[in-house]
Amino acid sequence: MASKRHDCPWRSEAGELRGKLTERDAEVTRLTEQVATLLSRVDKMEHKLALATKQVVGPKSERMPTPEEEAKKKEGHKPARGGYTNPKKRKENAEALARIPATVVPHPIPDDERRCPHCGDEVRPIGKGDESTEYEWVPGRLERRVHVVEVGRCPCKLHYARGPAPARVKEGCLYGPAFLAKLAIEKCADATPIYRVEKAMRRAGIPISRSTLNDLLLCAADVLEPLWDVALGHMRCDPHVQADETSMRVQTRTQRAFVWTFLSQQYTLYVFSPSRSGDTPKNILGGTLGSLTVDGYTGYNVVTDVDGRDRSGCWSHARRHLFDALPRAPEARRGLDIILDLFMIERAAARQNILGTAAHLALRKRKSAKVVARLRVWRDETAPLFEPNSAMGEALRYLDNQWERLIAFLDDPLIPIHNNASEAALRIIALLRKNSLFFGNDEAGRRLMVLYSLLAMCEQHDVNPEVYLADVLLRIQDHTKDALVELLPHRWKLAYGSGFTVDRIVAPVEAT
Repeated sequence: MASKRHDCPWRSEAGELRGKLTERDAEVTRLTEQVATLLSRVDKMEHKLALATKQVVGPKSERMPTPEEEAKKKEGHKPARGGYTNPKKRKENAEALARIPATVVPHPIPDDERRCPHCGDEVRPIGKGDESTEYEWVPGRLERRVHVVEVGRCPCKLHYARGPAPARVKEGCLYGPAFLAKLAIEKCADATPIYRVEKAMRRAGIPISRSTLNDLLLCAADVLEPLWDVALGHMRCDPHVQADETSMRVQTRTQRAFVWTFLSQQYTLYVFSPSRSGDTPKNILGGTLGSLTVDGYTGYNVVTDVDGRDRSGCWSHARRHLFDALPRAPEARRGLDIILDLFMIERAAARQNILGTAAHLALRKRKSAKVVARLRVWRDETAPLFEPNSAMGEALRYLDNQWERLIAFLDDPLIPIHNNASEAALRIIALLRKNSLFFGNDEAGRRLMVLYSLLAMCEQHDVNPEVYLADVLLRIQDHTKDALVELLPHRWKLAYGSGFTVDRIVAPVEAT
């Protein structure tokens, strides 16, 4: 009997079902991939929305409590009302207030109470009286000085003599160095827009137009530009430099310009650039050797090639990526805690006053290396759990790509573990961007960087900028090019700064 198996109807139906099942599996796979893609896009959008919300209404600080603070919180300790005040700083403030010249303001007994209504005798003082202290602000004033240069001759009319010409900041400048110093500080150090300076001066009875104030600022910058050049030459020789950049608007152009900052142990320099290209770091640090601590921006690659500086990474930037991913990935907290251990080791070195020494390097070899190894293990274990394009995936990829640069600090105690100093130096530019909105043109931005640099170095070395600028604006005219280094803030402080005040530089004159 012939076989009829190939004629069974259920076999054809099974084949059709298998075909439909294959099609259904393919459809499920396609939909699964589509869902995964959409979830990745939603995750990115939620991450961007969280960052935007944080920028608008959320806290800007990325600070997290240290283990000591968390322990105190668990024990029920509450922070002091009004915040923590350093006792050393409080003592220094009290001593500084005590050194302010005092003016005695007498409050005598009224004449109608000087005689006793009972015996008629005059009231006699008891002791020194009741003393109390009050600190009051005395508004400044603009003084008009008329310089009279004596001119004489002998009776024979063959010899003429004249007194020395008055020292001026620049030929034809009608304003003195202390006024220009005050103006530079208000504009550059305090980020006060010129139109506000103009209004404040008019309230004080000083009618100076805004264009004149701008011209005086640029005049001071031109006079002091040789000091900026000298500082640049010395900063290039420093083996440890940090750098960062931020954007700034310019009124005469549509594209944003950039302000770069380059820091070393002694110098802080700002550089204006019309773009964010690598030309600026190349012009500033090209051909120099040492280390350069920066973030992951590729514009610095031009000076960190084989023949250039060794690039070291920033743990604050690595931490920031994890911090931003924390709302969507709680696993990031473990990485943040490990990085916190690195910062706590550096804080301990600062407390022991061993920063940059051989003992500091030994501490990093002994403790920081173990923390770094622990973070590497955590990173390798966590990376497979997240999509590469997710916020957490990008944070982990940043750690992996920057790893060799991030661990460079383990071999040199003078390399910082973060780039916070250069970021902090750019805060004044961010404040300028908020208050003044833009530079008038590229040339004005370039010239103003001279003032910003010198004022930043004054802050770096604890030099009174008003006293420094008021003195150097005149003193620079008597210094040769080779001797200009003596006028940089940290050198000026040692050579000329002891006991200097604006009153000494701008001595009052008798009215005539």
